[in-house]
Amino acid sequence: MTAQEKTTVSRWDTFELTLDGPSTGNPFIDVELHAEFRLGNRTVRARGFYDGDGTYRIRFMPDTLGAWTYRTSSNSPALDGKTGEFVCTEPAADNHGPVGVTNTYHFAYADGTPYYQIGTTCYVWNHQADALQEQTLRTLADAPFNKLRMCVFPKHYLYNQREPIRHPCPLNGDGKIDASRFNPAYFQHLDRRVKELMALGIEADLILFHGYDKWGYSEMDAESDDRYLRYVVARLAAYRNVWWSMANEYDLMKNKTMADWDRFFNIVQETDPHEHLRSIHNCREFYDHNKSWVTHQSIQRPDTGEVGAWRAACRKPVVVDECRYEGNIEKGWGNISARDMVHKFWLATVKGGYVGHGETYLHPDDILWWSHGGELRGESPARVAFLKKLIEDGPAQGLEPTRICGDLPACAAKGDAYYLLYTGDCQPALAYLNLPANAAYHLEIIDPWEMTVTPVDGTFQGKCEVRLPGKPHMALRLRRC
Repeated sequence: MTAQEKTTVSRWDTFELTLDGPSTGNPFIDVELHAEFRLGNRTVRARGFYDGDGTYRIRFMPDTLGAWTYRTSSNSPALDGKTGEFVCTEPAADNHGPVGVTNTYHFAYADGTPYYQIGTTCYVWNHQADALQEQTLRTLADAPFNKLRMCVFPKHYLYNQREPIRHPCPLNGDGKIDASRFNPAYFQHLDRRVKELMALGIEADLILFHGYDKWGYSEMDAESDDRYLRYVVARLAAYRNVWWSMANEYDLMKNKTMADWDRFFNIVQETDPHEHLRSIHNCREFYDHNKSWVTHQSIQRPDTGEVGAWRAACRKPVVVDECRYEGNIEKGWGNISARDMVHKFWLATVKGGYVGHGETYLHPDDILWWSHGGELRGESPARVAFLKKLIEDGPAQGLEPTRICGDLPACAAKGDAYYLLYTGDCQPALAYLNLPANAAYHLEIIDPWEMTVTPVDGTFQGKCEVRLPGKPHMALRLRRC
């Protein structure tokens, strides 16, 4: 059954219209194609794209139940004026829609289901040999991560010296790209991998630009940059698990100006009819996250204890996508211990933010998770899974920082019904709490490394003292009786 014959599509799934059109000249530049999708008085415009061999596609993610109609417009007569309809039906039980911002600092799926970001980074896993990619997917199926940072363009950098198996653009004889064309086979492969992540419940945080390059992707002119962005968004915006990251370490790309980055945000926002999340990742200098087109803060900093300051500076969710990596390579950003990684997760969580994991253990074939995927070898993922389960078992829509104990580095709450405290590097044997006087609470001591939850006898209320194990990196959970 072809896309045109398909009469129903589930809410937040992808409707795809396939059309035959011209293949001569350069269809990536010469042909413009759009469709207007209508439901009642509402009209949504989606951009089409050329997929090689005379094939054109338009993808659309319906977000409202009912009978949709569409009509194409194109400068090619073969593609212009095509009409049709489909019915948007109820989604499957595991389809909660795309992720968006909720309650200022947090995330939720479109149907209201809370989304607690527990991410990881595999920059160019999709550029590796197919067998390694399949191993990565098997690993992710058993891992706690629900977001994966990944690059559209290949990467040339430390431990990344091999040629990618596919290129987004054709290469010229000198090994540089022909930026006027795209390689449909590469993007078809990318489509497939994004959909496979979707099936695993993982958001694909797509990094659109980066500077670790020898082929010319980071040095395209403005016209080529803009054409590339429109092409990628047209292809992938109809997948509900897509996030857009304008760049990895944008401030290291010295041939791009701040006006360029602003323009890129605007192009993505205008081209994406489904308003997926948009961010940009820094090395040294932060981009101005207060700009209206930025939906959340994507931050590289080793100290996740600064989450509170970043929340205050910009009232948007904070995701510390890179806080250094668990591993043993020679670089300081890639040789922290698993205990330190777990500490960073807990500290940011109890300060009202979110963290991304990464792993960089030396490997005889230079297969490091942070870039290539493969297998996880570290000790932090199991502890991150433990934290994720605790968060999911807690109140919906995220925790907010509070100060019921001024001597502990991090305290968070949901109203006066739930409190989560973290000792960080401190090792107190005693803590004084200032709880509401008109309520009683059950108390549990949590060991994030040993992954244990130990109930404490009795109840606690008002100003009270709590005995602790006297070792660092412990947590307390209080729930109203």
